[in-house]
Amino acid sequence: MSFWSTLLAELRKTATLPASWVAGTVTLLGSAGITVLNAIGTRAALDAGAPESRSFVSVFETGYAAVPLGTVGAVVIGVVAMSSEYAANSTDAGSGRQVTATLAASPRRIALLGAKALTVALFVALTAAVSIPASVGVARLIIGGDASEPVALDVALVRSLGATLYWTLTGLIAFAITVLARSGIVPLVVLIANSSLVSVSMLLTNITPLAHWLPDLAGRRLFGGLSTVEGGLDAGPGALVMAAWTLGLLAVAGVVFSRRDA
Repeated sequence: MSFWSTLLAELRKTATLPASWVAGTVTLLGSAGITVLNAIGTRAALDAGAPESRSFVSVFETGYAAVPLGTVGAVVIGVVAMSSEYAANSTDAGSGRQVTATLAASPRRIALLGAKALTVALFVALTAAVSIPASVGVARLIIGGDASEPVALDVALVRSLGATLYWTLTGLIAFAITVLARSGIVPLVVLIANSSLVSVSMLLTNITPLAHWLPDLAGRRLFGGLSTVEGGLDAGPGALVMAAWTLGLLAVAGVVFSRRDA
């Protein structure tokens, strides 16, 4: 099977996973829900003539504030794209694992892993391409044209692309860790907790500044003005460091996947 045939097969497979749709839907609706709350507050402040009571009043900033939630969806997509291969089938289907059939159809393991990684990147990028404009659109509907918009269109585009890159790299890191763990439980628990509850990386900055070079902190300035933590890398160098972590983990995952038993 050629690489492109493998890629198409992986795209179809991932598109049929309920968890992929759940991740995308939660990202879209969750971001929209947070935007509604933010936009209602901004609208009320504008009506009261006290926009200074809000940390942001522009339409873009109001919608963009929900963007970090997308890292959770990216993690889920990255994990399920691989963990589904190791989940046991029902007894009616022989209780086997999908990975056996996948390797029989696509025995070139590195090409298979590359197709899966590209599938994750495409799904996450598509989720971002829908969720971010949708959140800004919701903010526009609620706030209207009364708010000032200090964020220029080109700046808004760059920040949206930066967020998309962060989501995509996060999804690929989750994918690589799942390949190494051969299970989705540990990556889901650790990565979602780290990105939404208590950031272990952030806590480590209190011990050593080297923690700013960990992938999640290195790339955080890709979100632009949402990053309020002092220190760390700028957006450009941070993106390179996060990308290096991603490529390194994918390389290790490729070596392990190609050498061990299914």
